[in-house]
Amino acid sequence: MELETLILAAGKGTRMKSKLPKVLHKVGGKPMVEYVIEAAKKIGSTREVMVIGSGAELVEKTISGVEFVLQEEQLGTGHAVLTAKKKFAESKGTVLILCGDTPLLTSELLKEFTDAHEKSNCAATVLTAEMPDAAGYGRVIREDNGSFKKIVEDKDANEDEKKIREVNAGVYCFDVQKLFGALEKIGNENSQGEYYLPDVLPILKEAGEKIGAFKAEYCIETIGINNRIQLAAADKALRMRKEVALMESGVTIIDPNTTFIDGDVQIGQDTIIYPNTYIEGNTIIGEDCEIGPNVRFTDMRVGNKVKAQFSYCHEAEILDGVTMGPYVHIRPGTTIGENVKIGNFVEVKNSNVGEGSKLPHLQYIGDTDIGSGVNIGCGTVTCNYDGKKKFRTTIEDNAFIGCNTNLVAPVTVKEGAYVAAGSTITKDVPKDNLAIARARQVNVDVWNDKRK
Repeated sequence: MELETLILAAGKGTRMKSKLPKVLHKVGGKPMVEYVIEAAKKIGSTREVMVIGSGAELVEKTISGVEFVLQEEQLGTGHAVLTAKKKFAESKGTVLILCGDTPLLTSELLKEFTDAHEKSNCAATVLTAEMPDAAGYGRVIREDNGSFKKIVEDKDANEDEKKIREVNAGVYCFDVQKLFGALEKIGNENSQGEYYLPDVLPILKEAGEKIGAFKAEYCIETIGINNRIQLAAADKALRMRKEVALMESGVTIIDPNTTFIDGDVQIGQDTIIYPNTYIEGNTIIGEDCEIGPNVRFTDMRVGNKVKAQFSYCHEAEILDGVTMGPYVHIRPGTTIGENVKIGNFVEVKNSNVGEGSKLPHLQYIGDTDIGSGVNIGCGTVTCNYDGKKKFRTTIEDNAFIGCNTNLVAPVTVKEGAYVAAGSTITKDVPKDNLAIARARQVNVDVWNDKRK
């Protein structure tokens, strides 16, 4: 079966009360429409076309890997599909129609649905779901023998029809040419004055075509997002789905209800994730790590046997055996080498820290290259900014930096050199030298008496 996908994503999403297009609101760490695109690709869709309208320019900038069609005026789902007619002029197979606000759809459900459509030889198949509360949904009306009869929109349904809990999930498979032929015949004689895509189904049926209805096993997979409350519920469901998969693969998550892990995150076996931890973006964490509590990792590369607590780290790399925290900030462009110790209240930005070095507490390390076996004393600052430009500091292997030192870049502390506590270093320190850069101490006799 040749399968192409049309994604409807032109709606304004007024109930979201947002300046951002609805389909760009994030769930599980990424725009909700990306889940829909990925699910279609996973089942073998050869092409994805997205109908956009509200916030079209921003959607085009944000979403890649699809073709776009602009629906300038939103006149209903039928009109949205008709807008894309030229894109499918040469198509011969099946078109799968999805909504851009259904991020809980799984590729497994779509595979079952498209397979059922192919085997049935139907001109159209609609995905249905049985909802605990069907208010707001189009109701699926079946014949006495259980076959599909029609769909009635909620606003057009009578009292008996509103009691039906099987609803239209807004997902369809169509013979692509039969779809667009029937679309030309639909009208807008309804309470909204819109062109409804489901109105194609009775037209096809009257033409002698067979229409199928496939019920999803789990209604939650078909739920659309229309407001912030549903957005939060979908986000929770997606994250729980991810956490279950990680636990099944050998990751320990102490409390899934207070752990937030994005869908693209990878975590190795026997790693433990403690509560109040956020792991976001394209983060990859190795095996045998202990992450948390109160850690936020965003787009990180983390090795094996890393221990981190009370830390915020983003767009950086942490190699094997690193211990850090509490209260550590690792900023973009940083690489922390193997077996480095980073203690409390340390910030490292755009720097490289060599194997086995120690930053025990109260340091700011910016634009710095630190070798292996270096000890950085408490209160040390690498002064990288002169008010106009950034400069780098280099601290070579086995150097020792005393407490409360300021290293004013550009400056180099050579291998094995020492810097005395309280120094402000503005010149390079030669290999194995001791640098002292502080004023001579003067004790003023009976100063307290004179002061009084």
